[in-house]
Amino acid sequence: MVPAPNAATVTTEVTVDSPFLPADDGFHAPPDDNPYWAETTWWSFNVPERKVGGWLHATFNTNRGTVTWRVYVWDPTGARPDDLRYFRMASDVPMGDPLADLRDITIPGDGFSVRMLQPMRDYRIEYQDPAADFAVALTFAGVHDPRRCTPGEPPFMEHTHFDQVGHVTGELILDGEPIAIDCYSVRDRSWAPRGAPRRANPAGGATTTAARVRVPVGPVWRQIERERGRGRIQYIFGHADDQTGFLAFVRAQDGEATGWSPLNHGWLLRDGRFELLDKNASRMKNYRDPATGWSAHMDVQLTDVTGRCMTAEGFTVSHICERGGGSTALMRWEFDGRIGWGEDQDIWNPKHFARMLDALQAVR
Repeated sequence: MVPAPNAATVTTEVTVDSPFLPADDGFHAPPDDNPYWAETTWWSFNVPERKVGGWLHATFNTNRGTVTWRVYVWDPTGARPDDLRYFRMASDVPMGDPLADLRDITIPGDGFSVRMLQPMRDYRIEYQDPAADFAVALTFAGVHDPRRCTPGEPPFMEHTHFDQVGHVTGELILDGEPIAIDCYSVRDRSWAPRGAPRRANPAGGATTTAARVRVPVGPVWRQIERERGRGRIQYIFGHADDQTGFLAFVRAQDGEATGWSPLNHGWLLRDGRFELLDKNASRMKNYRDPATGWSAHMDVQLTDVTGRCMTAEGFTVSHICERGGGSTALMRWEFDGRIGWGEDQDIWNPKHFARMLDALQAVR
């Protein structure tokens, strides 16, 4: 399946400053027949008073003509899928209509709907599960144009990816109870090969922690966290409103033995002005819960390319752990005398995470 009629094309060299076009919210013509070519759409929201976080996410494998989607809501009552306030996932659902428009779509298999209201800015997202007394209806009002991550740099070696913060309003029906939504949160999109099995190193690769860590010193659990070649991704953001906040990707693999890790993509928002982060001057230090290994508390030092600085301190208030390694957490942030809300997406290979947790909990 190749959804060509509304597919976006790129005709000039793309840099971090290249603007996105309205067509970039539609499907893109795959460059080849790679079955792992994927398009994603992701929408997040939160209800701070309830310590509730929520996602609506879909991955379209357009060359295979299938979509996998999931909707979930979490709070402190439980983090595993069976314990969440709501969790539903449908895998490899046939997409059906080859001319589907991602800017006006209801995802097959009783999935959620996305409707563009204003190109690259405003959207309506809706989902209902009457059998579970669950529904969510969101209006996302973007407060800026989507911002691009630097092409060809980790973690986006092949991906085209953008992030956008918006004012999210609407209503959540949770176990039949209506709950108002009024927050600032993020949506993102990416399109590229995604999810293919990792290629084996013909030489066998590094077999010890020391061989995988650039500077093998410091606590053992932090050394394991810094191992290269494990697919580690960490993504943090928090916003108080449309004037103040930040978003960043963390490079744990390039971190120091002291626990500070550089931030290599993202923005600083202050006084309503977005600026790219200075990748050489922005960093994060994470403190993990010794019982779960999940993020518990973090310090963030941000500097943008114009020299503006911000420090942020964050605490996790609830988690979801979908695949057994790391978690996504709802975060309460303090910065510039403000309180903001957002997420920490701490993504691990489960086996790698288990080794780190063993080291974190070691008693001898």
